[in-house]
Amino acid sequence: MEYVGDMQGVLTLLETLQQSLQDDLPQIRALLDASDLPGANRLLHQFKGFAPVFCVDPVVDNVIKTEALSKGTDLQAVRQAYDQLEPQLHQLLVEVRAQLAAPR
Repeated sequence: MEYVGDMQGVLTLLETLQQSLQDDLPQIRALLDASDLPGANRLLHQFKGFAPVFCVDPVVDNVIKTEALSKGTDLQAVRQAYDQLEPQLHQLLVEVRAQLAAPR
C-alpha cells in the first residue's frame, strides 16, 4: 500500500488501469491483425509498467515476454504470446472492475 499511496490513490490507479485495459486490449489485437509490431509494442510497453504493481508473477512474466517479442520482427511469435496473455489481461480487467464496484 505504501508503494501506491492511500486508498484514494489506489482507486485512481485502478481507474486508470481499467481505462487502459478497456482501450488497449482490442487495440493491440487490431495492431497485430494489421501486422503493426511497433504499434503493439508501444501499448505492450505500457502494460509492462503496471504489471509488477497489479499482477501476479506468471502474468508479469507473460507481459515481459510478449513485450520483448514485440520489439522484434517475428509477428507469429508475438501473436502466439499475446494469445496466451490476452485472457489473463481480460481477467485482470474483470477483477479491476469488481474492485472499483465494491462498496467502500
